[in-house]
Amino acid sequence: MRREITGFSNPLVKRVRSLREKKHRKREGLFLAEGLRIMTEAREAGALPEMLFYAAEAAPHPLASALMDAVDDAGGEVIATSGDILSKMSGKDNAQTLVGVYADRLTPLTAVDRASADIWLVAQSLRDPGNLGTILRTGDAVGAGGLILVDDCVDPFSVEAVRASMGALFTQVIVQCRWEEFIGWLRSGPGALVGTSLQTDQDYQQPIYTAPTFLLIGNEARGLPDDYEAACDTLVKIPMLGKADSLNAAVAAAVMAYEVRNQMRRRG
Repeated sequence: MRREITGFSNPLVKRVRSLREKKHRKREGLFLAEGLRIMTEAREAGALPEMLFYAAEAAPHPLASALMDAVDDAGGEVIATSGDILSKMSGKDNAQTLVGVYADRLTPLTAVDRASADIWLVAQSLRDPGNLGTILRTGDAVGAGGLILVDDCVDPFSVEAVRASMGALFTQVIVQCRWEEFIGWLRSGPGALVGTSLQTDQDYQQPIYTAPTFLLIGNEARGLPDDYEAACDTLVKIPMLGKADSLNAAVAAAVMAYEVRNQMRRRG
């Protein structure tokens, strides 16, 4: 028998809502995802929520019913509630009919198998959750192994980043580490570090990219620090033919990732 929550003051409602704040996510090792599409992507990637809340007044979609059954079978909890309470949990006036609570998906850098993918995305001090989510989507699209977040990046498990990832959060390895840790790990094995920079004249299509390639994208406003650029094997520049001097960080990551992927695809 699935239980039902009807009161806004229920302690579980307050607990789930608290996961909108980073300090509570970090303390509990949990985060929120909402919506049938994202949660179906998660299920297909092998990730199920520990708790699944659904709007009892809405007729469930067949995929939602399948997700509920999967959570039941896995020993999770499926909880009926109202659309208004789901809105309170998610912080959205027009909340989705499903909200899930997932265990965070961080992977230690030392557990990363660099040989498992030809491309890895690396972001340094990325601050915008929309950019982070979009970079995860790009990684999924090009078959990247994952996203390595260096230094003080935005939380990949914020509601905004999860939403922007459109489910790619569950298909990509996600790592958080400091620069010193990352560069030490990178140099312990194969892999070329390619940085995007305004301080070079080398066109991004000029180098020959080989696997595994680590694409390093800098902070949206400041780009990469000078010493980080100096540590790269290659610096490249995406040509700008208009008035702007650079692309949005997520767009730059996509342009670079597809150039690397297309080169490798052409070579077979």
